[in-house]
Amino acid sequence: MPNKTAKTAAKATGSKATASKVAPKTAAPAPKTAARTVTKTVVKTAAKPTVAVKPVVAAPKVEEPKKVLTQRQGFKTNEFVVYPAHGVGQILAIEEQEIAGARLELFVINFMKDKMTLRVPTAKVANVGMRKLSEPALVKRALETLKGRARVKRTMWSRRAQEYEAKINSGDIVAIAEVVRDLYRSDSQPEQSYSERQLYEAALDRLSREIAVVQHSTETEAVKEIEGQLAKSPRRGAKTEAEAGADGDADAEGDDAAVADEAA
Repeated sequence: MPNKTAKTAAKATGSKATASKVAPKTAAPAPKTAARTVTKTVVKTAAKPTVAVKPVVAAPKVEEPKKVLTQRQGFKTNEFVVYPAHGVGQILAIEEQEIAGARLELFVINFMKDKMTLRVPTAKVANVGMRKLSEPALVKRALETLKGRARVKRTMWSRRAQEYEAKINSGDIVAIAEVVRDLYRSDSQPEQSYSERQLYEAALDRLSREIAVVQHSTETEAVKEIEGQLAKSPRRGAKTEAEAGADGDADAEGDDAAVADEAA
């Protein structure tokens, strides 16, 4: 009995020892597996970082700068020109505008004395008669014209007034000088009628402004020069009484015709 008990105890002890030897071998791999799993997980996570997606923003459109026009049809900005219907003006700019669906190039002309700005298509300058300032030689010729004898046609005043207006609006500096010469009245001569005075002042204004710009003087100085030339012209007061009477009858007929036209 004692021997059996001892053998049984020895077997039990051996079983425990075997169990203790087996246990470490089977338990040991668990930590390694956990470590490998953790390491792989960390490596994978680090290898594929999260990339933030930026919103797509459309690039702003860059507008092409407009071309600055400085010269067209022989005219350039800041140049003084003569526009027949308004006299001397200055080109401030040459710009493009869309009018009725069409692109047009325009001269922007400023008439400082009249406080007016006019836009003229560059392609129409020849049609409207816009021109450069007169040359000094032509200005001298216009001043010489003022010293000549006045030429007054013996026709109705209404017809003569139309001819004077046509000369003033022609833009021709010599023709304008002829109107100033023909309508000028000295102190010794009869006063002008209202309509004559208006035409005379319009012609004098056109002529003096162009002379002032060409000669780089003031309009007041230009007017004095014009009046000095007119003073040298033959006196119209030296007409014979017959000529004066004929002119008076023609003027009276013209006034009567003008009144009749207004009444009609």
